[in-house]
Amino acid sequence: MNIIVCIKQVPETTEVRINPETNTLMREGVKAIINPFDMYAIEEALRLKERFGGKVSIVTMGPPQAEAALREAISMGADEGFLVCDRAFAGSDTWATSYTLAGAIKRIGAFDLIICGKQASDGDTAQVGPGISTHLDIPQVTYVKKVEEATDKSMRVERMLEEGYEIIETPLPALLTVVKEINEPRIPSLKGLMRAKSAKIATLTQKELNLDVQQIGLCGSPTQVVKIFTPAPRIGGQMFKGEIPEVVKQLVDLVKDEVH
Repeated sequence: MNIIVCIKQVPETTEVRINPETNTLMREGVKAIINPFDMYAIEEALRLKERFGGKVSIVTMGPPQAEAALREAISMGADEGFLVCDRAFAGSDTWATSYTLAGAIKRIGAFDLIICGKQASDGDTAQVGPGISTHLDIPQVTYVKKVEEATDKSMRVERMLEEGYEIIETPLPALLTVVKEINEPRIPSLKGLMRAKSAKIATLTQKELNLDVQQIGLCGSPTQVVKIFTPAPRIGGQMFKGEIPEVVKQLVDLVKDEVH
């Protein structure tokens, strides 16, 4: 089973800086890590490889320093890494990002399964994984908490819901987004760390991918951030104390006064 895992390098801290001209994230000088949800995607791909054989390829889109995320994934047991990197891709929203990653996946070659984390910690949109499946025209299952069965033609999974779960069977190739309940990511071995250090990372640029320039980067992003600011702290407020019936009456009286 050939599996492709899409990961993202995100800031480790919440104290991020924003470029005032482009309203995009400034990554320089900020320590970065693999998006936590993507760690579960990597681990699940490795477990499927151990069960069924095949290959695990990792792909990420970002600046040159995102190569470190690929090497970390390789140290865990992934076979190869691809860095989608070009200034032409800068400023991509979720649409342009999913379009670009889909193009990179086509360039990488045949696959049986794509796995993504359910969302990125710096954007929280949960849109890129489903966007990739749309661009590739393959089935998708989101919020996967368990892979029950898999063959070379189909896969049965448990999809997490707010209350319980549902069992879905999908033909392959397909895309899954996974939640943290699916597994516990492994710690890289010393052998894995040494292999990752010397691993060759392939860089895919716009020249290699030959994508539609109207659909990449800021130009290809139908959504753009107009303004980013820190909300002013809220002041005031009123604390009610006492037994529940007494507190409820005070609250109702206050609402009545405000309405009238």
